[in-house]
Amino acid sequence: MLPGKDHFITEAQEQTGLSDFGDPWMLAHIDPLVEALNATAKLGPEGAYGASMMITGALANRLRLMDMLGDHPEIHDEQVEVAALLSGLPRTGSTMLHRMLASAPELTAMRWYETQNYLPMPGEQPGDPSPRIAAAEGILAYMMDKIPELMSIHPMSITQPDEEVIVLGQLFSSSMIESTYFVPDFAAFLDEQDPMPAYQDLILILKCLQWQDKSRAGKKWVLKTPGHLNSMATALQAFPEAKFITTHRDPVATVPSYCSMMHSLYKMGSSEITNDQIGEFWMPRLKRWLDQYMVARDGQDARFMDIHYKRLLDNPTSVGGEVLEFAGIPMSAEIEAGMEDWIEANAREHRAPHKYALEDFGLSAEMIDARFADYKDRFL
Repeated sequence: MLPGKDHFITEAQEQTGLSDFGDPWMLAHIDPLVEALNATAKLGPEGAYGASMMITGALANRLRLMDMLGDHPEIHDEQVEVAALLSGLPRTGSTMLHRMLASAPELTAMRWYETQNYLPMPGEQPGDPSPRIAAAEGILAYMMDKIPELMSIHPMSITQPDEEVIVLGQLFSSSMIESTYFVPDFAAFLDEQDPMPAYQDLILILKCLQWQDKSRAGKKWVLKTPGHLNSMATALQAFPEAKFITTHRDPVATVPSYCSMMHSLYKMGSSEITNDQIGEFWMPRLKRWLDQYMVARDGQDARFMDIHYKRLLDNPTSVGGEVLEFAGIPMSAEIEAGMEDWIEANAREHRAPHKYALEDFGLSAEMIDARFADYKDRFL
């Protein structure tokens, strides 16, 4: 059984020698998370250790963030501008589109090693993130050892763009938690919380990343995570200058694909979560995300652009150019060449196929069609 909040707070303070968490809003999320982990995640010894390290590490990063802001108040003066925010059900091509767009010289994105450690590690020299890259390599090696099929499901790269969901997870406020551990009760708890403090802290962390890496000066951000669907009304407020790009694909394909991914990710912490549990939780969960998204989007269509999966696969450079134009960034020969280079280097054919079936998770096409009928009528 994992201990309560006070244990992890003390561990993080002793680990860092720091005590100031700033606004303590996120601390209220720890006990509900621990209760859910103890109740339903069915953690094995490695899973319990990993969850404990996740909580302590997130708190240590929070302490270090407050310490950095105290030493460098000029970070608050950084101006973060988000050109585009990508969302859509998982498995709809948003990762491909995100990384392709981020190859444009005018744009920047959070790199995977930065999502793991968004602050410089102790002793790290300015402009040399190699300690964080080495730490991320260790994390990825562990994941690949536990989930050999990971690269065929979700291609990972230390230095390529990845989802800010990982950073939001370190604020105990994102779908990263429910996608790593089987914690339906914590997902329900988050649904009742105000997401705005997490988005405000995300913007603060983006300021820190800009301040650390001077090559980002003058660049606009492109963000991406499917979980933004569930808090879309807040995202629209938090990033008033951004254009919102939604990737679409038939849920009959996306839901079982994501369930298969969850089967693999849950294995890192537990060997006892069944496929039926995964299907029973994630089909209505993804439906809820879309419901929240569709309500938030009403009356805001001018800020949204829809991209369909097949067209993205068939004409990625053309689609990428359209998205950039929508976000206010003119297409150029340099950008087009960069996109084409990225596509060639990251072609799907270079990876093993991701194999899964609806029946593996107690699902059927008829069941998904019925559940997602309103979404399909509106967008597909």
